[in-house]
Amino acid sequence: QVQLVESGGGLVQPGGSLRLSCAASGNIFSVNDMGWYRQAPGKQRELVATTTSGGSTNYADFVKGRFTISRDNAKNTVYLQMNNLGPEDTAVYYCNAAVRSNPVGSVHFKYWGQGTQVTVSS
Repeated sequence: QVQLVESGGGLVQPGGSLRLSCAASGNIFSVNDMGWYRQAPGKQRELVATTTSGGSTNYADFVKGRFTISRDNAKNTVYLQMNNLGPEDTAVYYCNAAVRSNPVGSVHFKYWGQGTQVTVSS
């Protein structure tokens, strides 16, 4: 089994910063793409940022210039540095990772964390 555990969420004032972490553990042979998604109350889950195993990144337009995704492959961990946060960023942030558990073949399965709450409020 593979588990993803997020941390780093909390309450922050507008203009503040938070750094989210997500560590994958369990039966892991390799980790391919990792990413962050978020879901605000009454809204659908949306992509925030993704990163490939090689370090390439992709960002949603609404976070470009404010958020930075990074990863530590040795720790099977992905991070999301969030700066200049606004109330519109309030949501549950979910980690996602494509994990390969079998050393034979190249099949990766996508896993989700339970989410971490980010609240931006004065």
